[in-house]
Amino acid sequence: MKTLVYYFFKAFVKSGLFFYTKKITVLGTENIPKKGAILFTANHPNGLVDPLFIATHMKRKTHFLVRAAVFNNPLIAKFFNLLGMMPVYRIRDGIQQLSKNEEIFNKCQNLLKDNKALLIFPEGTHNKTRTVRPLSKGFTRILFRTLDEYPDTDIHIIPIGITYQNVSSYPSKVAIHFGSPILANSFYNQQDINQSVKTIKELVSEQLKELSVHIPFDKDYEETLTSLNKNQTDFTDVNTVNDTIKNRLTTTKKKRSNNYTFPLFYLIILNSIIPFTIWKFLSKKIDEIEFIDTFRFGLNAILFPFFYCIQSWTIGSFFGWKFGLVYFFSSLFLVLFYTKLTPTPPPSK
Repeated sequence: MKTLVYYFFKAFVKSGLFFYTKKITVLGTENIPKKGAILFTANHPNGLVDPLFIATHMKRKTHFLVRAAVFNNPLIAKFFNLLGMMPVYRIRDGIQQLSKNEEIFNKCQNLLKDNKALLIFPEGTHNKTRTVRPLSKGFTRILFRTLDEYPDTDIHIIPIGITYQNVSSYPSKVAIHFGSPILANSFYNQQDINQSVKTIKELVSEQLKELSVHIPFDKDYEETLTSLNKNQTDFTDVNTVNDTIKNRLTTTKKKRSNNYTFPLFYLIILNSIIPFTIWKFLSKKIDEIEFIDTFRFGLNAILFPFFYCIQSWTIGSFFGWKFGLVYFFSSLFLVLFYTKLTPTPPPSK
């Protein structure tokens, strides 16, 4: 039953992301083993939508660790548990809470021992900065503890780079790149744990810098980013952008596309005034830009279809069910048409 619920919500979320995103580019899925233990390690630019994009665009059922704060609401916590999410506690959650991580780490070990897949964000926190930040050693702790207790378990690490054209803007483009498998067993030396940790972190970090847009966070970071933004760079073309950054190539300035779909936007708002008003009211309470996409997607994936159903039922009651169905599907296609055809908002810092 739990598996059926997982796949139902996976299909629902994937459909919602399709309506929400202008374009989703997925590369490297052939690198994912069909069987065996996998530890996915991804960069983390954009809140809870990161694991949603990743988990819905691969076949392997995946469990993932997310910040414990999102589990504060019991109802939301139950929903997240169904999706395979597990809370990880940090010092900011309270020192007394850190002891709960032991139970979570044990669950992670059992998942890997049972040849299942686990997704971790080794940067530790989300941040829209276009750079791969230093990795924490928490994921290596889970790896090595599992190998200590279950030495016959082969664990592959697969880095994942996720890049947004513009974090927190709608509609945006997203690129998800799955990297080459790293057999953790080959780099684990019980006699030199520190070197093992360092090696694994370097291997993962190197791939993440190739799989996502990486601007070294140095004195030239702002200048490089500003130049790329001014030239309307397509950040989801990851390889080209990284080559430009590495070789300090001059980018070609692109003419900004004219937006001829803005009348559709106002038509959608008029047709969705209640859910849109609810979103605008609640959006004022979001204090982290990296969570705008998370809440906008989560709320609107539920609110818009719900209100379209109510409005369709009302129309159907007066004019017949055929008119109700036509209205419902027309409303959905109007949103889809706008999402896919409207120009992507220009990149921002």
